[in-house]
Amino acid sequence: MFTGEYRHTIDAKGRLAVPARFRSDLAGLVYVCRWLDGCLAIFPRPAWDELSTQIGSLSRIGEPRSREVARSVFAFAFETQLDGQGRVLVPSNLREMVGLEVDAVVVGLNDHVEIWAPDRWATYSAPMNEPEEFATRLTGLGI
Repeated sequence: MFTGEYRHTIDAKGRLAVPARFRSDLAGLVYVCRWLDGCLAIFPRPAWDELSTQIGSLSRIGEPRSREVARSVFAFAFETQLDGQGRVLVPSNLREMVGLEVDAVVVGLNDHVEIWAPDRWATYSAPMNEPEEFATRLTGLGI
């Protein structure tokens, strides 16, 4: 399970140092892709396979939205692996899509890791830092 928020930098070659506590769970092939809410995601192979199966089971023949989802996820996915220093290559087209430059926020999100531009993460996460708003958003989720 991936948890926590970490601040890292992206080097001139587009490599992001993955937090040390995530590295063992990201051993082998990983998938970096455009993800929800204006961020990127890193999926370890098992989680990627599960997501791929879910998307693949959608009816693409008669449902335009299913085709859009499949295209949006798979067209902007990059298969890679961590290098010897625990870094992952983040392709320039993906960095540009979400506004990543030098600094990045790496967020653990259960079965995958998200990569955010710091300003986008600050804007996105700000409402959840208010206790009353956090409680309001939990309402009705069955937690």
